[in-house]
Amino acid sequence: MSKLGKFFKGGGSSKSRAAPSPQEALVRLRETEEMLGKKQEYLENRIQREIALAKKHGTQNKRAALQALKRKKRFEKQLTQIDGTLSTIEFQREALENSHTNTEVLRNMGFAAKAMKSVHENMDLNKIDDLMQEITEQQDIAQEISEAFSQRVGFGDDFDEDELMAELEELEQEELNKKMTNIRLPNVPSSSLPAQPDRKPGMSSTARRSRAASSRRAEEEDDDIKQLAAWAT
Repeated sequence: MSKLGKFFKGGGSSKSRAAPSPQEALVRLRETEEMLGKKQEYLENRIQREIALAKKHGTQNKRAALQALKRKKRFEKQLTQIDGTLSTIEFQREALENSHTNTEVLRNMGFAAKAMKSVHENMDLNKIDDLMQEITEQQDIAQEISEAFSQRVGFGDDFDEDELMAELEELEQEELNKKMTNIRLPNVPSSSLPAQPDRKPGMSSTARRSRAASSRRAEEEDDDIKQLAAWAT
């Protein structure tokens, strides 16, 4: 068995040590990620320094330049190992966070199931059916009451519509007769209008036009008087 296996086996054989909580494990993993991140930054700076030294010595001091490049290679190898370790830790942290979330969700769902069970224990299906039937009956009663209030109630409204219409027409005719009585009609002449005399050859054109206009006005007034008398009767 490898030393690493013995180390983990020996560390896990202690029964007195309690397992850490998910929160504690997440805190440790985040601290480890922060530490490795600082180590990455340090190695990157060292690599840049060794590259600068190798360029500085160049061909003048090959031994120093080669030593700088060797150190750069070692730092790059460490940096690659840290990258792999960070990827593993990140994966482990995400898996632990998901497990913790699932555990909390399951616990809360269990609490909700227990609460629902306790609520349903106080419910009787038969009582619920009776209650719903009673509610339905009361709603029907309320609907009937509303319909009864909305119906038209007649208090001796049994009248004949034809008699009412005839009475209304009589009242309208009486009102019309009163209005006609108050209208003052012009006096209608009893004698007929004199016949138009024959035109004399010596009459001027102005006199003829004036006489023709007077004759037309007299005829129009006669027609208006006849129409008004016919309408009044």
